[in-house]
Amino acid sequence: MSAPVIVRQLGRQPYEPVWRAMQRFTDARGPDGADELWVVEHDPVFTLGQAGKPEHVLVAGDIPVVQVDRGGQVTYHGPGQLVVYPLLNLPRLKIGVREYVCKIEQSIIDTLGDWNIEAVRRDGAPGVYVNDAKIAALGIRVRRGCTFHGLAFNVAMDLEPFQRINPCGYAGLQVVSLADLGGPSSPDAVAPMLLENLAAQFGLAMTAGPAPALPATE
Repeated sequence: MSAPVIVRQLGRQPYEPVWRAMQRFTDARGPDGADELWVVEHDPVFTLGQAGKPEHVLVAGDIPVVQVDRGGQVTYHGPGQLVVYPLLNLPRLKIGVREYVCKIEQSIIDTLGDWNIEAVRRDGAPGVYVNDAKIAALGIRVRRGCTFHGLAFNVAMDLEPFQRINPCGYAGLQVVSLADLGGPSSPDAVAPMLLENLAAQFGLAMTAGPAPALPATE
């Protein structure tokens, strides 16, 4: 039997209010609270994970840098990137953290396969790669068995800001967008297929819900 999940489309948003709303949602949810998937594009921002080293931000320039509470190093979010935040209760789904990461990666690999693009995962370097270039990054946090943060899938974006950082802590790591590989030029065209693949991996039955209330920016 499929587990229910509410899908919320946020549109384009600044990073920090969405992050704070995820924290608030995770802190407030009880054991019977509904799982959710938040779909969003972010304004340009570099985020530095808990293991992140400031020296991996080479030249931030006019793009803000936000220290956050996910795992991993530094990454870039910006327009044309499809970001999905799974807010899932892992014990209820009967999966562990390693399996959770693998299922997210497989969802992205399957989505790329829908456009006949072969993609792989790498041991010790979470994310999804095409021809040695990273097309999707993962950064997660689990609190009391519940996940937040999630995945960032490069669909059709300006990749220049990745040159200002060591992506995920790797100097010289190449990145690529789906559009550069002959895929769609809009995250809106990719989101339904990615959501379907996520639902298939996790055994979820999706229902659309309104966008969450976001805290005001300072």
